[in-house]
Amino acid sequence: MNCLRWRFRRTAPETAISHDELAFRHPRINGWSCPPGASQLVGWLVYGFLATVGFGIHIPLLPRPWHHVAYATLGAVFVVHFFTHVAAVTVDPADASVRAKVDYSSPLPRFDRSKQPHVIKDQHCFLCDVQVSGPRVKHCSVCNKCVEDFDHHCKWLNTCVGGRNYWLFFSALVSALVGVLLLFMLILFIFVQHIRDPQILRTAPQLGALPENSTWLLFLPFAPIETSSAALLTITFIVLMLSTICLVLLTHLLCFHLYLFHKGISTFEYVKLKKQEKSRSQDLESKKPWGSKRLSKTPQNQENSIDCEPSKYPSSSSFTCRLSESLCTEMESFKISAENDKFRYGTENKTREISMNAIKNGKAIEENDTQSGCGTSFPEARDPLGSSVMSPNHSSE
Repeated sequence: MNCLRWRFRRTAPETAISHDELAFRHPRINGWSCPPGASQLVGWLVYGFLATVGFGIHIPLLPRPWHHVAYATLGAVFVVHFFTHVAAVTVDPADASVRAKVDYSSPLPRFDRSKQPHVIKDQHCFLCDVQVSGPRVKHCSVCNKCVEDFDHHCKWLNTCVGGRNYWLFFSALVSALVGVLLLFMLILFIFVQHIRDPQILRTAPQLGALPENSTWLLFLPFAPIETSSAALLTITFIVLMLSTICLVLLTHLLCFHLYLFHKGISTFEYVKLKKQEKSRSQDLESKKPWGSKRLSKTPQNQENSIDCEPSKYPSSSSFTCRLSESLCTEMESFKISAENDKFRYGTENKTREISMNAIKNGKAIEENDTQSGCGTSFPEARDPLGSSVMSPNHSSE
């Protein structure tokens, strides 16, 4: 109990945070600005791992005419990706007015919606305190600056992607996809050949000097390390799965940006349109249950009810309405009794025959009144069985 009371008493942090630290924050220059992102570190680790395993383990195992081709092709793609990736991270995507005025060493205030409803209004940013150059300029909340032709904030680059670095980002994406695809084909070939005929992969002079075929060398030819066949297969399988995951993700991202390029919109505009569509669909769904209940009740009422519409002939409206109501009541009671009895033949059928005769007589009376055009109403008389309304003629009988 004392521990609990001590814990609840310490609701404030030990080090006091000033109001200036909460209200102001430094803008980020590019992707190298601290702190580094977790996705950025993961991306560089995957790139280094695939490059090390591909060039150090698997390419030296290829037959002699092909390993030179693999070194040249895969090496060129990996180098292109490295430089385009570094350039996309290094370029400052901020708007020209921001780069000319804003001092990155001084903090900028965070946005306060109680004072302004929007960060940028009439092409003026209230945080950067500059006049932006166009309608596609957006203020990134992560980088805390206005970005020219804002597309999205890339967590893999740890910076914004805008008009100044979009094509560098696109080139890095394409080169990464091509490099992973070539590496996937290379590793798949080595994995299959190692199972079918491993002698094709033992063309290196260092491997030929080994006494046993189950022993393999890694990082040829400069730093050979002996390993077993099972270890080589395990490493190859892990790299194959990792390259497959990267291939799927990069293909999805490239197809998405090709779609945006075809539509002529940015990622930010696409997300904005999707949010608007989602809000409209939610509004429709919020209105749908009431209408669906009404629509669902209407067929049931039509199926379970008898046609009790008003008479088409105004001359006999009063009598016809009463007769229709009695017919409806009789038909409903007849239907319920039939369902309860399940049409058992017995003494109750006589009562039903009398009721049906009364209904037929009532219909005949209605037809006679309709043909004669009589508009007078008749007093009601009950059948001794209480089944239907009777005409005066029947009552006299």
